[in-house]
This record gives sequence, structure tokens and C-alpha cells, in this order.
Amino acid sequence: MITFEGIEGCGKSTQIELLSKALVQRGFSVLVTCEPGGTAPGRSLRQIVLDSREPLPPIAELMIYLADRACHLFQVVNPALAQGKIVLCDRFSDSTLAYQSFGRGLDLELVRSWDARITCGRRPDLTLLLDCPVSVGLGRVARRPQLDRLDREGAEFHERVRAGFLDLARREQDRIKVIDTTRSVEEVHESILEIVLRKLEGVR
Repeated sequence: MITFEGIEGCGKSTQIELLSKALVQRGFSVLVTCEPGGTAPGRSLRQIVLDSREPLPPIAELMIYLADRACHLFQVVNPALAQGKIVLCDRFSDSTLAYQSFGRGLDLELVRSWDARITCGRRPDLTLLLDCPVSVGLGRVARRPQLDRLDREGAEFHERVRAGFLDLARREQDRIKVIDTTRSVEEVHESILEIVLRKLEGVR
């Protein structure tokens, strides 16, 4: 499983689409999915956690994301991996750590332990952290036709989340590769494709 992580506006959706097409062209079987919302129950949970304008306690927000992950792994991710597919996932456990711990202030080890119970040890083989300054990301977000609850958070919150992602990357440099997304879309894609093909060649 290859996961894409990063702050709002970092370009994940665009790069996942480009990577998926590139891998399919090379003969790989690929499944593209996302969290939250990769399943029917997950779409309902996504509406609660992202579309609602009602405030949520951080611990409740965490539980919603973990419930979504449990459904997602059971219904989508694990079956696809069992079929030998390459799963490209827009957000996974690292987002939970960055947003709920670094962003919301929940205890890191608490979040990590609860997530571990949900994932039963399932971890990404490779994580691509698409990184850009918060000002750049939020500038892109501002052009969206509709903003969700996270989009509307202040810059200070997003700075904490970005710092959290970078801290996680420093701790797991073999798994998490930081990609500078202030460059052109094509340059970012080329960097990602090189990293991914090297990883796939190593596991063949």
C-alpha cells in the first residue's frame, strides 16, 4: 500500500491520479481509494466529520476517523491487497497522528495505540508526504468552490499539522519520503514516479 499525506492544498488528489495512470500504463493493477469516505459507511462518517459546521470534541473526531478506517480496511484495502493490487490511498494513519495529535493536541501515544488496534499492524509500504508551506496550501484551498471544516481552520492549526507530518517523516525516513510540491505538477509527478518505481522494483 502506498499512501499520500500532506496538509490541505498540497496536491494529493492530482498526484494520485497521475501516478495511477502511469502505473496502469506499465501493466500494474491499481486501486485508488481515500480516507475518510472510501466506503459507503465511510461516506456517511465523512459527512459528519468534514461537512458539518457543528464543533466536535477532538476525541470524538478521532473516533470517527478510526471507525472509517476500520470499515475501509475490511471492505476495500485488505481485499485489494490480497488480490495483488497496488493500493494508492489518499490519507491513512499518518494523517490521524498529524491532525488529531499535533493539530488537535491529543496525546500522541494514545492516538498511535488506538490506531494500531484498528489497523491490526497494517502499515503503508511507502508514504509520500507532499509538502508545501501552509500559505501555499491554503492559497490553493481558497480557490475551491466549497470549503470543508478542516479547510476553514486557521493557519496556526495547519502549521501544527505540517510540523507533525515533518516530525513523523524524520522518525521514519525509510518509509516516508518528503516531496516538495511548490514545483510544477509535472516535476512533482516525475519525482513521485521515480520513488515508486524504485520501491516496486525492490519488492519484485
